[in-house]
Amino acid sequence: MEYQTAQRRLLKLRKKAAHKFQRKHKKAVSYLREKKLLLPGLIERSKQLLTGASLASSLLLNPIKAAATPRLLERPAEERAKEGLATADEVNKLLAEKLGFHLPFDIAKLDPEQDKEICKIIKETLGIDVCTELETFKLNYDYAWTGYEQHLYRFPGDTLEEHDEEQIAGIAPGLGAWGYFSESKETMTEEDYLKEKYYVVVQTLYFDDWPERSEEIYNFFKHRKMIMINPENGQACVAVVGDAGPAQWTGKQFGACPEVMKALNLHEGYRKGKVLLFFVDDPENKVPLGPINYNLKAGEPETV
Repeated sequence: MEYQTAQRRLLKLRKKAAHKFQRKHKKAVSYLREKKLLLPGLIERSKQLLTGASLASSLLLNPIKAAATPRLLERPAEERAKEGLATADEVNKLLAEKLGFHLPFDIAKLDPEQDKEICKIIKETLGIDVCTELETFKLNYDYAWTGYEQHLYRFPGDTLEEHDEEQIAGIAPGLGAWGYFSESKETMTEEDYLKEKYYVVVQTLYFDDWPERSEEIYNFFKHRKMIMINPENGQACVAVVGDAGPAQWTGKQFGACPEVMKALNLHEGYRKGKVLLFFVDDPENKVPLGPINYNLKAGEPETV
């Protein structure tokens, strides 16, 4: 419908404007955050306003049909989520509740039945196709510990001060496993910027077939799109593989950049937690990087 198309376009323009503002006015953004003048959840509220407007129009244009339709708030969150009418909190809670029935107690590679059910849950709830095996490649773990990583150098001459969020994390002394994300600051694209902002770390060196397939593995996992989910709260984030690690002695099997850890609410305290990490099957590159709080099929998810 026309109002849904307009809604999605407005959300997309808002996201692009927010990213552009953050990159060009870092000091202003920091000041606004410090003074608590930013409005978190603006996308969600905008979506609710647009939804309210569309429902009002429906009532005016189709009063008989509208009267026969159950009240929106009386419908289960699961139904509303599929239409993009549930709040972010409702989607997170729904995902956490569903995942809880299928996860093992300890970290592990999922068995085929668990794999099938969890992939189905993620697709139904978030509208994203995911899998634990893609093009013959698998992770050593699907459900494991992740830890808090530092920022990575995006281009030659990059500094911590150039990064607009979570500067408290610091910046890694060396490059990521795949080097810089861009040849220079001038040539860095929005996609390059988002790849470093939302990256995860995978233990490629510990794959059983690394000695025989090292080059193939290296090329396949470079900036491979993944989804990391905190099953405790249902918060999810789409990211790319930006570095290799962590070392086995750390007791962690994955890593995540500061923004991903913050999106999963794992950025404080011990800065670690058990997460799911799956491949995003997205050959047409339609799934955006960043936090996912809505069903993608019903409307673009929030990216902050």
